[in-house]
Amino acid sequence: MGPHPAVAAIRLAVRRVLHDVLTEHTRNAGHLRHTPHPELAEAGAGRQRAALPERPDTPLVLVACSGGADSMALASALAFEARKLDIRAGGITVDHGLQDGSGARAAEVVDRLTAMHLDPVEAVAVRVGREGGPEAAAREARYAALDAAAERHGAAAVLLGHTRDDQAETVLLGLARGSGIRSLSGMAAASGPAGRYRRPFLQLDRQTARKACLVQSLPVWDDPHNTDPAYTRSRLRHEGLPALEKALGKGVVEALARTAQLSRDDADALDTWAAEADRTVRDDAGRLECAKLFALPPAVRRRVLRRAVMEAGSPAGSLFARHIEEVDRLITGWRGQQAINLPGRVEARRQGGRLVIRQS
Repeated sequence: MGPHPAVAAIRLAVRRVLHDVLTEHTRNAGHLRHTPHPELAEAGAGRQRAALPERPDTPLVLVACSGGADSMALASALAFEARKLDIRAGGITVDHGLQDGSGARAAEVVDRLTAMHLDPVEAVAVRVGREGGPEAAAREARYAALDAAAERHGAAAVLLGHTRDDQAETVLLGLARGSGIRSLSGMAAASGPAGRYRRPFLQLDRQTARKACLVQSLPVWDDPHNTDPAYTRSRLRHEGLPALEKALGKGVVEALARTAQLSRDDADALDTWAAEADRTVRDDAGRLECAKLFALPPAVRRRVLRRAVMEAGSPAGSLFARHIEEVDRLITGWRGQQAINLPGRVEARRQGGRLVIRQS
């Protein structure tokens, strides 16, 4: 008799991601084998002074685990599937220090991951700032810790337990911000430096992960922040989405997740177009020419502007659609406006038919 359907579903999702990681690792290793080693290049046709290893190290995949149902289900599936593949599996838990006893809970998660025979396993304590609100600050601190852990251990990938429900919530939050199609595209299946972060569960609902934990007798911790109405995502989860399903019927979560994928495809295509257009709207000195920008379709032009503003030093997390709209009016509604102040002490002004964007 095979595993419970919920367990089978999470294992299949993880297995697919691990196969992708292995394929990429093998491809990269093959590239390295065909790239001349510096010492061999120096030796030329003479005596070989060094030799490359015949086989690269086995890739390490880490799971980011909070102890909640989603990430515990993910950790269990990783531990099971990694044993059948040429992959090492480890785990990281981040202690945000936002609740009493958070250190003890992090230690419990470490024990549970170790019992699954994951190695390495560690808890990382972070200090959460205040910029951007509590949720954004916690997220920034968490990803910084995960990035550092991945670099420290040389991990090929870090698995995250975001589900289809999380994706639906992210789409609705993006819609509320009015930040355009990129916000509606939600979370990518792979993101971060070189696709470091992988999200195997984006096609699975939250209940599947919880059921998988239940039938495997995996203890889980329910974060009280997830039900605290002080947090926007919590209100959306417990009030907003149920209200939408009551008004529109079942299937809202699936429809929002599908919208995310369609929006991501469109946004990726527009980003590629904008990257190519960026090279055609600059003068010989690399300055943006307003007349050429004006000739671009609005969706492409705004992407070129956003990219230029970020390159000048504006942080992506603080840059909203209204900022780019103000810069865009320097192109489409020029009436002699003064310089526009943007996040990160960046300013944009129009001078002599050129758009000048720089830190003030």
